[in-house]
Amino acid sequence: MSRDFSSLGIQPEIVKSLADLKIAVPTDIQQKVIPVILNQQKDIVALAKTGTGKTAAFGLPLLQLIDLKNNDIQAVILAPTRELGQQIHQNLASFSTYNSEISMAVICGGIPIKPQIERLKKPTHIVVATPGRLADLVKREAINLKKISYFILDEADEMVSALKEGLDAIIAEIPKKRRTFLFTATMPGAIRQLVNNYMAKEVVTIAADMKTVGHQGIDHQYVVVEPIEKLAVLLHFLNAKERQRGIIFCKTKAAVNKLAKNLAINKFSSGAIHGSLTQGIRDRIMGQFREGHIDILVATDLAARGIDVKEIGYVVNYHLPDTYDAYVHRSGRTARAGAKGLSLTILQQEEVVDIADFEKELGISFSRYEKADAQSIEENNGLIWAKKIFKTKPNKTVSEDFKAKIKTIFHHLTKEELVDKILADYLARTTTKVSKEENSKKKKRN
Repeated sequence: MSRDFSSLGIQPEIVKSLADLKIAVPTDIQQKVIPVILNQQKDIVALAKTGTGKTAAFGLPLLQLIDLKNNDIQAVILAPTRELGQQIHQNLASFSTYNSEISMAVICGGIPIKPQIERLKKPTHIVVATPGRLADLVKREAINLKKISYFILDEADEMVSALKEGLDAIIAEIPKKRRTFLFTATMPGAIRQLVNNYMAKEVVTIAADMKTVGHQGIDHQYVVVEPIEKLAVLLHFLNAKERQRGIIFCKTKAAVNKLAKNLAINKFSSGAIHGSLTQGIRDRIMGQFREGHIDILVATDLAARGIDVKEIGYVVNYHLPDTYDAYVHRSGRTARAGAKGLSLTILQQEEVVDIADFEKELGISFSRYEKADAQSIEENNGLIWAKKIFKTKPNKTVSEDFKAKIKTIFHHLTKEELVDKILADYLARTTTKVSKEENSKKKKRN
């Protein structure tokens, strides 16, 4: 039987903020974590998938444990990316609407450090940070972590590489008598080592009910393609999902750029993010996606951390991820907050054998998505071509005299006749192109 937040020990003013946000029933991980944070003094390792409410699990009790009479930094929350850090800060701010005396700062990389240094000169209770930027501030002696009581590592399995570089410097600054809360979707060896090295000998290990959360509501499918048809199959799928929002994951930055360019050429409402883009561009694209101005986000794994959008209808793995953990994080972008979602993985024939390993390791089942036949692909390409024409802006530099001559040629045609002729020309051109490509392949084989 689920409990309400009051029965977990959450104070009335925070419960009121949750009510404003239409949050009334705690998730499984929240029911398990909140009482431990409030009523015990032990460290916590919490295993919970993306979308299970982890931020509220540590954020709600943390907000009421802050001593408002103490202006020292009392809590540090580490996140793997600036996007996730900002999301955590926004959530904490929304949870503390009726307790505005709590002061919080976001300290992340990708933006100038001097304004952050100036911000830290003001009283601050909670700092949300990325590891690299926080380590830099520690090195500059621009932040005082010597009196913190709470150290939270969110999405720890996504931070392992960054933590290796910055965590030692951070740990050296914070008190030994602190409480550490580590949240992770998976428990690879590197995370177990981190727990052994940096947390108390006795920790409370908590896991969300993996049978009812994490993969709940996600339809896992895969489609098998030849390399040459991969983009066409994807475009057919995206056309079928028109007006739904989705994320397409690629392994590399170069692959993200190439696919994003193809989507733009074909007039899909899309944007791309990866680590080599400036923070300003990433923020702008993320903002457009969150606000619904673009429907498709093409991203690398790490760049997409912190996307907390409830209406993501599907995720596409344009490349099979290298690890099971990466698949968990990717697929967890959809089916959030009780919604349904699709996770589609595009495979080449030799990769199909890997599906059984993913099913066994993650306890999920994949079904086969039948790719469109050649005729459907051809018709879909025609629809994309028509939409490109429809979305093309008129060329204002064309002279009126030349435009009048063109109109004279077509003026006696009805709309239906004009469409028929344009379509016939398109089909003739594409047939000729395909024939040339096939002849070229034959010559190479011979």
